Amino acid sequence: MDARSPSRPGAVGPVETGLEEPSKRLEKTFDPAHFEERWYRTWEEEGRFQPVGPPGSPRFVMVIPPPNVTGRLHIGHAFGRTLEDVLARWKRMLGYRVLWVPGTDHAGIATQMVIEKELAKEGIDRRQLGREKFVERVWAWKREAKDTIQSQIRRLGCSLDWTRERFTLDPDLSRAVRHAFVQLYREELIYRGRYVVNWCPRCGTAVSDLEVVHKETDGLLYRIRYDVSGVPSGAVVATTRPETMLGDTALAIHPDDPRTAKFRGKVAILPIVGRELPIIEDPILVDKEFGTGIVKVTPAHDANDFASARRHRLPEIVVIGSDGKMTAEAGEYEGLDRFEARQEIVKRLTSENRLLGTDAHRFSLGHCQRCDTVIEPYLSTQWFVKVGPLAEPAIRAVETGEVRFVPEMWTKTYFEWMRNIHDWCISRQLWWGHRIPAFTCANGHVNVTEEDPAACETCGSPDLEQDPDVLDTWFSSQLWPFSVFGWPKKTPDLEEFYPTDVLVTGYDILFFWVARMIMAGIHFTGSVPFATVNLHGLVRLAGEKMSKTRGNVVDPLVAIEEFGADALRFTYASSATSGPTVTLDRERLAGSRSFATKLWNAARFTLSQLEGKPRAETLLGRALSLPDRWILSRLSATAADVNRHLGEFRFDEAAQALYGFLWHELCDGYLEMVKPVLSGREGDDDAQEIARAVLERCLADSVALAHPFMPFLTEEIWEKLTGRPGTLIVSPYPEGDPGARDPVAERAVERLRALVTRVRNFRGERRVAPTEPVALSVEASPAETGEIRSLEPLLRHLARLSEIRFGPAGDGARRDVVSGVAVGLALPAGTAPTDREGVARRLSQVDQEIGELSAKLQNPAFLERAPAEIVEKTRRRLRELEERRAALGTAASE
Repeated sequence: MDARSPSRPGAVGPVETGLEEPSKRLEKTFDPAHFEERWYRTWEEEGRFQPVGPPGSPRFVMVIPPPNVTGRLHIGHAFGRTLEDVLARWKRMLGYRVLWVPGTDHAGIATQMVIEKELAKEGIDRRQLGREKFVERVWAWKREAKDTIQSQIRRLGCSLDWTRERFTLDPDLSRAVRHAFVQLYREELIYRGRYVVNWCPRCGTAVSDLEVVHKETDGLLYRIRYDVSGVPSGAVVATTRPETMLGDTALAIHPDDPRTAKFRGKVAILPIVGRELPIIEDPILVDKEFGTGIVKVTPAHDANDFASARRHRLPEIVVIGSDGKMTAEAGEYEGLDRFEARQEIVKRLTSENRLLGTDAHRFSLGHCQRCDTVIEPYLSTQWFVKVGPLAEPAIRAVETGEVRFVPEMWTKTYFEWMRNIHDWCISRQLWWGHRIPAFTCANGHVNVTEEDPAACETCGSPDLEQDPDVLDTWFSSQLWPFSVFGWPKKTPDLEEFYPTDVLVTGYDILFFWVARMIMAGIHFTGSVPFATVNLHGLVRLAGEKMSKTRGNVVDPLVAIEEFGADALRFTYASSATSGPTVTLDRERLAGSRSFATKLWNAARFTLSQLEGKPRAETLLGRALSLPDRWILSRLSATAADVNRHLGEFRFDEAAQALYGFLWHELCDGYLEMVKPVLSGREGDDDAQEIARAVLERCLADSVALAHPFMPFLTEEIWEKLTGRPGTLIVSPYPEGDPGARDPVAERAVERLRALVTRVRNFRGERRVAPTEPVALSVEASPAETGEIRSLEPLLRHLARLSEIRFGPAGDGARRDVVSGVAVGLALPAGTAPTDREGVARRLSQVDQEIGELSAKLQNPAFLERAPAEIVEKTRRRLRELEERRAALGTAASE
């Protein structure tokens, strides 16, 4: 806890509450819509989101993973932003100068695809508009989408510094992109060449390996006979794509395969086309242990074949065009869709007795991540980044700990990819994005410059044409952590706030974005862009990742309107396990709303007890009761736990620690214990003043602890408690004080609570009313007896006991052990006997659930795939049921 927090007797130093008289009461009904937007305006107007603080104070910096300007955020985006805001608010309350930079990404392919769909609704093809008009339409869309995204992020409560908002196509960020391209080009790390790339016929552009989703597909393996001079049986080749055979320029065999030795130096004839194909020997391309040992070589439509063709200087014939249709090189099949051509070619091969058969074959087929179209390997001229030299220092940065991944398991994944990295195709055949700054003159000279050239640098020709392609979106995004601060200029913000501290993002873009930022940061600035990367799981619907381009998104505003932003945020935080999947359902949202309501009602009760009534100004030296000492000790322990969990990025553990304290210990525990004192039935004025001071401190520190998770609700309560509106966001965060820990009080009160719970369960087992009195006998050591005697009035009140006897239980009493103490439980004479049939029925139900949970916990698939919190929850439930079963078994035998 901070210096304001009360301590148990014996702690050094006075503790002042420092709180003013409450200004007014909370509304009876918890309705977050009444105050959420009001508090956000207050924070923003008062500059609470800007990195202010005394000179020399520590800073904490994050950049937002910029959402695509493709419309609205989905519930998955809200998850990541919630985790970031928990960190931002926590650090701000710890005294850091927090800067969290907002912004959006132009998202080349995704945005162009969305706009093309919108135009299609109007019956317009983008080519009808032309490049300039199309780009104008996208900018108009962007302005509207940006406002929508901003509104959603604000409704969620994210404390971003909106005065520093950035967009990846802003002029200064565009200059940074151009500078980076030119620098890499001049360092010979960017080059232009003709290679086989992943091509999406629907999007009409090249895509990187990372943008290809591979799906297991059931298909056919076609066995085709090629005539070979001098070999009457010919050569049998197996392929899943007969349509590509029209582009074959060779057959290949392994030089050490005796099965194919007869084909050495021979020439094959390409079916249908009649082209002569040399039979080459290529041990790299051909696996002699697989299939017939003969491979068709189609250089323009397979990356491995392309590499073989370069080794053997084979021609490259493009038979499938950029639109997925057959080209003029395909002869009679020109103009057919590639899959239609497959059917026609198979018919032709069958009629000519060249198709020897088909076999069922399951293989991995690449699909476009954006539109799900089957990817076509396509030979085209593209721009590439030579990634190897950039990857080496980025690998070392993680090896030396300059950058660490949380959870740590992602480190291995990062190394595996980075150590096997391929050159990056960065050109995209789109209209929306950063135009490649390469200008070719009439004489073929290429000029790559930061400013548009007036004439060719080589020959002086003024006739220049800029490359029509744009850069891959991730090229500009890799610069985000420093371009937002004005790089390559040495701005004050760059000097002050770069490198950043933490990046929070989904694990799915570890390679798309995170790895590339590390490479770019080191190469361009000499520093890693962030110290820690927290990779969280993905929110999925029906097992699928949410994506606006797939149309399966959920608007977070819908959840906010129904449950409130605080409930949505707390659900996210409590769901943020270290696993790959985050599950969101109405039950959890409703539970978080109930938790928020619980805190609201606890605050209303506390405020009602404080209003106009005296309370102790300091607790130092005052005679605190065991319950007072217990709750202050638990408050300090909870504060320490929450800080520790947040420091480890265990948002779920932090949220659960907070939940356990507020719901079970403060609300269900201390508030019930202190009501008799506050009502005047038990205790004097001094005890009441102390109780009110303890309540006030518990509420103040509780809302402070909860603020990063539930900012709106806690700020509303804080205003009523302190009379200082809008200040909780910058108030000190409780950190836990070891001096406030009181193991004696904790042990005594926890035993009290366990006894109360056992008495209540006893009533349930006997199926008698909660108000029915119960006699309790306690057999314990002198020290334990003394502790229980000191709490006897409270035990009688909470457990509704008719009597308490210290000594052995009498005949007929239910004997049990609670917290190491032997107890006896009995109903007064004349109480209705146990309902044996009801007990037997409940025993059967408990046995059934125990069997189901035991089977689940013995299932390896459940233990491996279920989130850790679910597994632990299942284990806890099993333990509870086993204890319940033991109690019911005893009741059934009586």
